[in-house]
Amino acid sequence: MKKLILWIRETRPQFLFLSVVLTFLGTSIAWYYGSFNLFHAFLAGFGLVLTHGSVNAINDYFDYKSGIDLEVTRTPFSGGSGLVPEGKLPLKQALMVGVVTSLVALAIGIYFVIETGWLLIPLLVVAALCLVLYTPVILKTPWPEWSPGLGLGILPLLGLYFVQTGRYDWMVLIASVPSGILVHNLLLLNEFPDVEADRKGGRKTTPVLFGMETAGTLFRAATISVYLWIAGCVLATVVSGILVMPVYSLITLLALPFAIKAMQGSKEYGDMSRLVPSLGSNVIFILLTQSLLGAAYILEKFFPLS
Repeated sequence: MKKLILWIRETRPQFLFLSVVLTFLGTSIAWYYGSFNLFHAFLAGFGLVLTHGSVNAINDYFDYKSGIDLEVTRTPFSGGSGLVPEGKLPLKQALMVGVVTSLVALAIGIYFVIETGWLLIPLLVVAALCLVLYTPVILKTPWPEWSPGLGLGILPLLGLYFVQTGRYDWMVLIASVPSGILVHNLLLLNEFPDVEADRKGGRKTTPVLFGMETAGTLFRAATISVYLWIAGCVLATVVSGILVMPVYSLITLLALPFAIKAMQGSKEYGDMSRLVPSLGSNVIFILLTQSLLGAAYILEKFFPLS
């Protein structure tokens, strides 16, 4: 039992709530457009959680192999699980957790290809490449944050929509853009405490390659762009009479105080006592914004404004 608990901790379960929120958002969009399959939603969500946990475990494996895990300043939001460098979990077992969870997720993906159609294959291939190549390859190229933004932001929503509707639509692609930006920013800000360790490990994250000031500016601009995107889509809905994004999506403004705290913290990267709370505010902002966006589609279904 103790070993099982350690394996679960290696996936960093406290971060997997992002996958649950994405499942809620993707399912809400599919339901609004007339398709809802509880079993498919649950199974796809479980596969997404496994994939996310696999990324975390594999990342820990490569971080320890490269020596980065021995250099990082660990916080509640960054720096890995800490189980391997603390001697609580053998390195091979960390890799095993990553491999097993990814294989189970792959099996779920194969089921959905058989059940819902081959058009899911390109999405699964791209997602798998993001998963497998992220730590050993993508993190050593400029601007690696695009990968989690795509693989854990945009693609999950497209996949959740597809497995319930059997098709892709431009509406869900538009709705997935904020998630892509938000997950990009989740990784970007979490890289701030690790910048020196990442530099020594040969990574080319945005803070390492372009400096903390530029990375902070990018973070703030991307955060603001989430609201601009949502507001622009709502305006397009009102003007055209075609639902681009529900008017109710403006309830995402309720998350603005957390966004402001995160943006303020990105300016104070030299002070860990101020930076770390901003990492927490960023997590809340990201989860709350996507949850509210999912709620907007439900409200639009029951009380249409468009």
